[in-house]
Parts: sequence; structure tokens; C-alpha cells
Amino acid sequence: MTSRERFLKAMRNEVPDRIPVAPDFSNYIPCKLTGLPFWDIYFFGQIPLWKAYLNAVKHFGIDAWVGSTAGTPFIYEETKVDIRNTYEYNSSDQSMIQNGVIKTPAGTLTYRSLCFRSDPPSPIEKPIKDISSDFAAFKMTQPMAVRIDDAKWNEMKTACEKCDQAFGVHFGYPGFHMWFVHVEGGLLPLSYAEMDSPALLEEWLEWDLARGTREMELLVAKRPDYILFGGSGTITMASPDLARKYAIPALKKWSAMAKAAGIPTMLHSCGKSRELVNMLCDETDVNCINPLEIAPMGDVDLAEVKKARGKQIALMGNLHTTDVMLKGTSAQVRAASIQAMRDAGTGGGFILSTGDQCGPATPEENIFAMVEAANEFGKYGKDGTLPLLKIN
Repeated sequence: MTSRERFLKAMRNEVPDRIPVAPDFSNYIPCKLTGLPFWDIYFFGQIPLWKAYLNAVKHFGIDAWVGSTAGTPFIYEETKVDIRNTYEYNSSDQSMIQNGVIKTPAGTLTYRSLCFRSDPPSPIEKPIKDISSDFAAFKMTQPMAVRIDDAKWNEMKTACEKCDQAFGVHFGYPGFHMWFVHVEGGLLPLSYAEMDSPALLEEWLEWDLARGTREMELLVAKRPDYILFGGSGTITMASPDLARKYAIPALKKWSAMAKAAGIPTMLHSCGKSRELVNMLCDETDVNCINPLEIAPMGDVDLAEVKKARGKQIALMGNLHTTDVMLKGTSAQVRAASIQAMRDAGTGGGFILSTGDQCGPATPEENIFAMVEAANEFGKYGKDGTLPLLKIN
């Protein structure tokens, strides 16, 4: 099988020729391999992140999870919003600050992001200072999509086809995990709004649902190999009840749209996710979930979730990114990879991966150890077992 065939087969909860291996290094490691300051990628776009990622895929010989780096190039309706960015370089700590001013008919918003030479940007000022007074202006920065940029879409799709990798794109969904990125103070003002002005959050949800549904209509018509729903911290940034209120309605609707078009879907949510697995199985048509992090970052026992829900949803994970990938030896990575394949590999529907985001100092030999373990022990027999691991 090609990497594309292998990855999609596992995503669909079927049995490929061997277990795909796709450690999560969607940001730090690809950018590090370019040799560029990270602001040249994130602020100035000297190389698209997805292209840096595909170069890293080739370097390590993994099965690509390009959806983690590739956003859909939507073209939006014209608005009266004016966005201006300026930049400040600080040589003492090798950092770049992006200063943004957004002028709208409903008011002016400002934001700032800090990017160090070897780190992706982090917000240091967010545009919504007060949800009640700023939401109308913010909403104008979130227009409806009218079409997809064919040139950019075809560039990504062709690049994946040339290296026989599955072509997917990521797609965000509403909830506290997404909204806190835009709100100064993060979760605290959102929590107050949930109690004091719930109509505002309901309006935000309605707008995200309408806007996202339009984007899904355009996206499924383009027929990528898969769609990745991105929602890091869905039930870490909020309770399961809040996730069910704000995230699940979108996931239910959008995964059904993808299913009707024959396009498999995956969901990425780092942090706690065991209860989220149940929600996805019982209330949506999502095909696969990652990264299924173990404690203390998450709450997932891979063998338990495979036994409980493995027939309903494919799994991707879950080597610890610090204790194993960063601090461990290649022998420890190999042993952890073998154990993960023992826990979740039988019967297919498993992609060997890590927890959320391998750090920049992750030894290359540890990533290669994952690949070697999958190549050696991840080959399936005709009955869907892994003979070299002697799984009963």
C-alpha cells in the first residue's frame, strides 16, 4: 500500500497492510528543519507550514498527517474591515512582535502576538477585551466564505499526490476551546458570560454554525481525502456539558455532511478526551480521534478505549511527548511504540502517533525509532492480527 492508502484505511477503521506511523510534529520540528526563524513562516509566509511539514515527512519516512498543517484556502465575502499589522524585532531575545489593528464599522480591535526565533507565535493581547461591547466588531472579522482558492488548493493537493500521501485539511469547531483564543482573559470571561449573558455565546455559536456549514459545503465539494476537525482542549478548556452544548452540534452536523459525501473525518483534541470519545461515538459520525493523551496531560488508557470503543471509532496516539519522545531513549520509544500497537493495533483502525506536539528538542533518533517499530512489528496478517507481536 502507499502511505495514502494505509492512512485512509486505518482512519476508516479498517485493516491496512501495516499500522501507519504519524507522530505529531506539525509545528516545531518542520519549522526547525527549514532553518528559518519561525516568524518567517508564521508571520511572513516564506514557506507554507504544510510544505515544511511534507519535507519533514520525507526526512523521517512517516505516513503524513498533513491535515494538521493545511488550512482550507477560503476566499471570503468583501467587508468594510481594515486589518493592519506592524512588526517589532527585539535582538536581545531574538523575538518578533506582531501588532494588529482591526478597524470595523462597529469599532476598533487590537491584538499582539509574540514569536521567538524557535517558537510559534503566542498571543500577548487578544482582540476581544469585553465580550458584550466587542463582539459586534469581532463578528465582522469572521465573514462568510464564497469559494475556495483553486490555485492554492491544487498546490497542496498535488504536493501530497506526488509523494503518495493522504491530502487532508483542518477545520475548527466552536466552543470555549476555540473562543478563548480571541478573548482577553481567556476562560474566565467566557465562564462569566455563560452565567451572566448566555445569549451572547448562543449568538456566537449560531454564527459559527452558519459560517462553518457554508465552509463545509464548499469543502466537501472539493473532495479532500479527509477532513480534520481541530479542537485542542475541547473538554480540558470546558466541561463535557459545555462541550456538548457548543461543540457537539457542529461536529454532529458537519461530520454527517462529510459522511454523506464519502469523506472520512478525524478529530484532534489534546488534553482530556476519554469522555469525548464517547460523545463522538454516540452523537456524531466522526471516524477517528487523536491524540488520546495519557496522564497527566490526558486521561486515556489506550487498551481500555480500544476495547470499549474500538469497533466504533479509529484511534490515533499516544506516546508521551515529554517522558518518552523528548526525554526517553530510542529503546524506550521502541518499547512504547510496541506497547501502543499491542494495546490498539489488533483489527486495524489504529495509527501509531504521539500525544500533542513533539517539542523542538525531540531527538531525531526517537522519531526514527517509532518508524522502525511500526515497519518491523506493525505488519498485519490476513486475520487482522499483528503476528510479530503475538497478540491474541
